[in-house]
Amino acid sequence: MNTLIDIVSTAPVRDAEGFVTQGGTVLASVRAYKEEQHGSERWANMAAFSEATVLFRFRGIPGLTVDTSLYITDADGRYNIVGAEDVKGRGMYVEVMAREVKPGG
Repeated sequence: MNTLIDIVSTAPVRDAEGFVTQGGTVLASVRAYKEEQHGSERWANMAAFSEATVLFRFRGIPGLTVDTSLYITDADGRYNIVGAEDVKGRGMYVEVMAREVKPGG
């Protein structure tokens, strides 16, 4: 677990005065394993996620379902979630395939 990440919601948030602002609410901050895309056999076998550029793996968070409506931020930038799955169906670890969001496009 080499990277500190934030799992962030994009849902609209209503403040105390009733005004609605676009999301950006941090749901959880966790340590995660981060693997950038490279030419290994493992990445070659993940052809279904051809747009994914980063893999994150972290411990499951009770009460939080990670899906494509959320995004991840870390010290290097922001990543839109392409797919997420429970590793081996045990609820212990979550593996997330994500695509890096480049500034200006």
